[in-house]
Amino acid sequence: MRDWITAETAQPNEATVLTFDPAEKIARLQAAIEQVIRGKSDTVKLALIALFAKGHLLIEDVPGIGKTTLANALARALELSFNRIQFTSDLLPTDVIGLSIYNQRTGDFEWKPGPIFSNIILVDEINRATPKTQSALLEAMAEEQVTVEGVTRRLPTPFIVVATQNPSEHHGIPAAGIAA
Repeated sequence: MRDWITAETAQPNEATVLTFDPAEKIARLQAAIEQVIRGKSDTVKLALIALFAKGHLLIEDVPGIGKTTLANALARALELSFNRIQFTSDLLPTDVIGLSIYNQRTGDFEWKPGPIFSNIILVDEINRATPKTQSALLEAMAEEQVTVEGVTRRLPTPFIVVATQNPSEHHGIPAAGIAA
């Protein structure tokens, strides 16, 4: 789906005309995603709006309705990188954003980026993580960058977080309460 600009030629020996029809391209993109996600046209449309508006998306629903599949299909249709992070109560901020690890051979610290360094991130069950881990994610969402040990690193463009949470009445899921 990366063919956002198409070339058309009218006659041989005439100049090539470049056309760009964003509505048609977005409709094709939506149709491609809906080949995977069926019956959720409004959700697919909202996901595309969030992506093009440089926003993020929070989907609250019961397990098994295709939230992960939607984020993955969006990444695949746009040929973008995708990562899924399962938020749990023991997840640390460094598990999300990365950390520097000491290399004994070289005597230097080496940066190991976390899964947040992808174009589309699925944050599964965002309401289960600790406030510190949620805070690390919020910096990435608000500023499209992360800061570790005083060094700021830019995230790839485009960057969108598709966060999920189960409804509070769904058994076994503690409600931590975060506004994404």
